[in-house]
Amino acid sequence: MSRSSRRMVLAVLLTATVAGLQAADETGKPTTDSRQAYADKIRSTYHFAFGGGNIAAPGDLQVEGNDFLSPQAFPSAEYCGHCHSEAYRQWRESLHANSFEEPFYRTSVNILPRTKGIEFTRHCDSCHNPIGVAAGELTENSQADRRSDTDGVTCMVCHSIQKLQPEEGNGSVVLGVPAVIVDEKGEPVRGPVSDDEILKHPERHARAVMKDFYHTAQFCGACHKANLPKGLNDYKFIRAFTTYDEWQDSKFSGQTPLPFYTAAVTRCQDCHMPRGAAPATEYGAKHGMFASHRWAAGNTAVPFYYGFTEQLEKTVEFLKSGMYLNVDLFALKPAGGSMIAPLGTKPFSVSAGQTVQVLAVIQNKNIGHSLVPEVRDLYEAWVEFEATDSAGRVLAHSGFLKPDGMLDERAHSFTNRPVNLYGDFVDDHQVWTIHSMAYDNTIQSGRSALVRYAFRIPGDAKSPIRVTAKVNYRHIRQSYTNHVFGPDHPAYPVVELGSQTRQIVLGSNGPTPPGKDDNPDWMRWNNFGIALMDQQQYAEALDAFEQVVALRPDYADGYINVALDYLAWEKYAEARPGLEKALALNPRNARALYYLALVERREHHPEAERADLESVVARYPGSRDARRELGIAYYQEHNYAAAREQFEALQTIDPDDLAAHYNLALIYRRLGMKQKAAEQAALFALKQIDPGAPTYSLNFLRNHPEISRESVPWHEHDETGTASHPAVANMAPNPYACGGATK
Repeated sequence: MSRSSRRMVLAVLLTATVAGLQAADETGKPTTDSRQAYADKIRSTYHFAFGGGNIAAPGDLQVEGNDFLSPQAFPSAEYCGHCHSEAYRQWRESLHANSFEEPFYRTSVNILPRTKGIEFTRHCDSCHNPIGVAAGELTENSQADRRSDTDGVTCMVCHSIQKLQPEEGNGSVVLGVPAVIVDEKGEPVRGPVSDDEILKHPERHARAVMKDFYHTAQFCGACHKANLPKGLNDYKFIRAFTTYDEWQDSKFSGQTPLPFYTAAVTRCQDCHMPRGAAPATEYGAKHGMFASHRWAAGNTAVPFYYGFTEQLEKTVEFLKSGMYLNVDLFALKPAGGSMIAPLGTKPFSVSAGQTVQVLAVIQNKNIGHSLVPEVRDLYEAWVEFEATDSAGRVLAHSGFLKPDGMLDERAHSFTNRPVNLYGDFVDDHQVWTIHSMAYDNTIQSGRSALVRYAFRIPGDAKSPIRVTAKVNYRHIRQSYTNHVFGPDHPAYPVVELGSQTRQIVLGSNGPTPPGKDDNPDWMRWNNFGIALMDQQQYAEALDAFEQVVALRPDYADGYINVALDYLAWEKYAEARPGLEKALALNPRNARALYYLALVERREHHPEAERADLESVVARYPGSRDARRELGIAYYQEHNYAAAREQFEALQTIDPDDLAAHYNLALIYRRLGMKQKAAEQAALFALKQIDPGAPTYSLNFLRNHPEISRESVPWHEHDETGTASHPAVANMAPNPYACGGATK
C-alpha cells in the first residue's frame, strides 16, 4: 500500500476515534472550560480520604493543575496505532497494556475496596491504571467513564508525562493534558489531530510526545519502585521494592564506584526496549530500527493466561539467553576431607559410601537489579539440585515441583517471606498487611549466593555420578495461582535461567577443561568470596580473596576485596595494606579511596578522610554512599553547612534515606531551623524499622521449621535422605516447562 493510500485509510479510521476524545468547541479543540466542568463534576462527589486535596493519595501520581482530567482527554492506543502499527501490536500483548485487568493483579487489588474502600486502590492504580486515577474514577459512586480501563498503561500515559517527581515510586510523575502535536509557536494542541497534520509536521509531533528524560532509568523508576505508606497500611512507611535503587547501586548505572565489577552504563531501556528491525508501516522507526514496546522481562504468567504466543516466546527467549546468571559447581568436600576447589582444576578422589558436600555459587552476572526483583513474594526463582548415578538412580534431588505443582519446601529459593501482624505469611499479596520480612534471599546485582548441598553416595552406586545445579524461574508461584484460579488450572511455565553439570568418577578424577560459559578461575574465587562475605563467613572469604590476588596480582579490586573483608570484620588496620596496594596500581581508584576514608576515620585522620571522600563525590555525585559518608565527615568537623549540602543532595538521590533524615534533623537544629529539624525527625521515626517487627518474623519461622533455615545466612541443604523422600518417587514432570501450552 502506498503512503498516500495509507493516509486515506488512516483518515477513515480517525473519524471513529475523534468522537471519543475530550469535549471540544466548534473548532475541534478542547477548552479550558470543558476540563473545568468535568473536574467540578467529579470533585462534587469525590472522596479525598487522605486530606490535602491530593487526587491520587495514597499513591504519588500528580496531574498538571492538580485537577481531574477526563479519560477522553487521552487519545486511545488504537488512535496512536494508525501510524505506530508495530508499537501498538507489541504493546497490546505487553504487561503495560494489561496492567489493570490481568487476573493476578485484580485478585489482589480487589480485596481493597471490599475491606478498606475503593479510595485505597489509588495507591496501586497510580501505576497500574493512571488514567483512572487522573480521571477520578476511584471513589464511591464514581461518575467517571471507565472504558479506558482496558488500556492499562496506554501510549499517552507515558507520552504525556511532563515531569518526574523525586524518586519515591508509586507513580511519582506529573501527567500533563495530552497533546499529540504542538503549533508553530510550540504550544500544545489539545484534542484530535488528523494523521495528515501529524505526518506533515513530524517534528512538532515529536516535541509534543517526547521528552529527553523518557530515555532515562529515572523515568522507569517512577513506577518500578514502591513503598507502602502509612495512609495505606495504618501502620508505618515500609519500602515495598526498589528496582530503580538496585540499578542505581549496580555496576550498570555508572553512579557508584562500589560494585564488585565494572561495566558499561546500561539503562532499563537498553535491556527491556532493545532496538530491532521494524516494518515499513511503523512511522516511529529510525533507519529501519525501532525500540521494542514489548518490555520483555520476567512476566510469563500474563501472556500465558491470555494466549499471547509471541509475547510468551519473546519473554522466554529473553530469560533463556544465558547471559544473566552464572551457575558454578565450585567445590566439593568429602566428609572429613578438605575442600576441592575450584572443581575442574585439581585432581581428587571420591569413593562409594562417602557423604559429600557440593558448593554451588550462583552469580547475578548481568542483571541490573536483584534476582528476583519487585514483588518477590509472588515470583519464584530457585535452585534445582540433582545427583544421579550412571544407572539413573536419584541420589539427591532438591528443588523439584511436586505433583500438585507446589515447590519442594526444602528448595533454596531467591524470594522473600513477608509476614503480617500475626506472624502469618502474606500469601494472597495483601501488601497493606505486611509488618515484617522473615527473610529475603534475593541476589543483588553483581553479587553471588553460595548454596551448600550434602548427599551420600551409596555403596552400590554406578560410576560416574552426574551432578547438576540449575536456577529455575516461575512467574507466579503455585499457591498464588491457586488463589487466583483454584487448584484446577494449567501448569504455568517454568524457565531455566542457567545451569551447570559435572561428572564425578568414583575413584580418581583429573582436571577437566573449562566450558565455554565458565568464568575464569580468578573470578570463580572472587564470586565465592563475595558469597561467603555476604553469609558472614569472613575467614573463609578472606582465603578466597587471597586466591584472587595470587591468580591476578594486577587486579586492584582483588586487594580491595581483601580489605573489604577486614572492614566487615572491623579490622581497620589490617584493611589498610590492601587499599594502599590497590591505589599503588591505580591512584585514582575511587572504590579504594572510599574504603580508605573509612579506615582514616577510625584512625582519627579527618583531613585525609575528607579529602578521599571529596575526591569520590566529585567523580560520582550520584553515589548515595559517598554522599552519606562525606556528610558525616563534615558533621564531625562541625562544618554543618557543608554537611547539610551533602545530606540534602543525598535526599535528591533517595528521598527515603534514613541517614539523611536522621542527620538533617540534627544539622537543622544546630543551624536554628527548628521546623525543618522537626520534619526530618518525624520522617526518620516514620521510616525506621519498627523495633518490634522481628517478633512477627520469629513467630512465622517458629511455625514453619521446614523453611526457617532459609533465614540463616549460612545453611546446608541435607539431601542424604532424598532417595526415601516420598515426593521424589511420585514426582511428575512439568509438561509446560519453558512455555509450552497456553490457556
